[in-house]
Amino acid sequence: MDRKDGMNYAPKGKPAPVVEPGAFSITAIALDHGHIYGMCNGLVEAGARVKWVYDRDPQKVENFRKAFPEAMAAQSEEEILADGEVKLVCGAAVTSERCALGLRAMAAGKDYFTDKAPLTTLEQLDQAREMVKKTGRKYMVYYSERLHVESAVFAGQLIADGAIGTPIHIDGFGPHRIGPPQSRPDWFYQKEKYGGILCDIGSHQIEQFLFYCGVKDAQVRYSQVGNYAHPDYPELEDFGDAVLVGDNGATQHFRVDWFTPDGLSTWGDGRTFILGTRGYIELRKYVNVGTGDGTCDHVFLVNQDGEQHFHVAGKVGFPFFGQLILDCINRTENAMTQEHAFKAAELCVRAQMQAVKVR
Repeated sequence: MDRKDGMNYAPKGKPAPVVEPGAFSITAIALDHGHIYGMCNGLVEAGARVKWVYDRDPQKVENFRKAFPEAMAAQSEEEILADGEVKLVCGAAVTSERCALGLRAMAAGKDYFTDKAPLTTLEQLDQAREMVKKTGRKYMVYYSERLHVESAVFAGQLIADGAIGTPIHIDGFGPHRIGPPQSRPDWFYQKEKYGGILCDIGSHQIEQFLFYCGVKDAQVRYSQVGNYAHPDYPELEDFGDAVLVGDNGATQHFRVDWFTPDGLSTWGDGRTFILGTRGYIELRKYVNVGTGDGTCDHVFLVNQDGEQHFHVAGKVGFPFFGQLILDCINRTENAMTQEHAFKAAELCVRAQMQAVKVR
C-alpha cells in the first residue's frame, strides 16, 4: 500500500472473522476508484469471500484478481446479479453512477456497499430511498475516514464512554494529494461526474459530525468552493469549506482541499478536533507531522483527568465490516443505520448545492 497515494489507499487490519469460511459471498463491480480494495479488504478480514469481480476494463479486473485471487472474473454485471449466493455487491463506480448501480443491485435482491460519496443529486437520493423501502435491501456507504481509521474508531469509543462529556463542536480537516494529472481518470475533473469537492471528500467530514455529535439532521449555514491552482481543469474544485448546525445544537466547521505538498510522507494530514463539555480530542489520523517516525493513528485526549496521548495503530481494529456482514445476515443496523448513511449523503449534496464560488 502506497501511503502517498490516497486514491488507492487500502488499509489492512487483523483478520477478525464473524462468519465461517465461505458463508458470506460478496462481489466487486465497477473498479473506477481504488477504494474498492479497502472495502473488500475490510470485508475479507471479517470473513467474507470475494466470489466475483466485474469491470468493463479487463486490466482493472486482472489487477483486482492479483489482490483477491479467489475472485472469478464475470463476463457481465448481470451474471453476478443472477447469482443467489452473492449477498453484498461492493462498488466504486464513477460517483454519479453509484446510485444507478445500487438500484440494480437492490432490485436483484442484493445489499449494496458503495464508496463515498454514494450519490451526487437529491433526485438520486430519492430513488435510493424508494428502492430501499421497496426491497428492504441495504444501501451502505464506505465513509472510510471514520470506518477504516483506528484513531477515528477509538475516538468514538472515548466519546461513548463519556471521556469528553457531551460533544458540541467538531473541526475537521481533510487535505488530499492530487498527484500528477495523468494519475487521475478523466471523470475526476468533470464536476457532473465527481459531484464537487463538498459532495466528494466533504462527505467524510459531514458523516463524522453526525456520528460523533449524535446529530440526526442538520442545516448547512454556509459553504464555499474554489479553484485556486488548477486553471487547466476549470471544473475541478481544489478547495471547499462549510459550517453546519445540528438539530441538537452541535456545530461543525470543516475544510477539504487538494493541496497536500509533495514533501508530506502520506497522502493527507487528516485531522479532527472534537470539543465536548468536559474535554476535547484531537485525531492525527495518517501522520504525526514533524516527528519523522512514520506513524499514524495518534489520539490526544484532554479532560479532567489530565492530558493523554494514545497511539492506537494496530490496537483497535475495524469493527464496522464484521458488523455490516452480520447486519446483512440478521437484517439489523449495528454497523450503520440506513438513515445515517442517507442523511450524510443528503447534507453533502446540499452543502455542494448551496456553495458560493469564491475563486
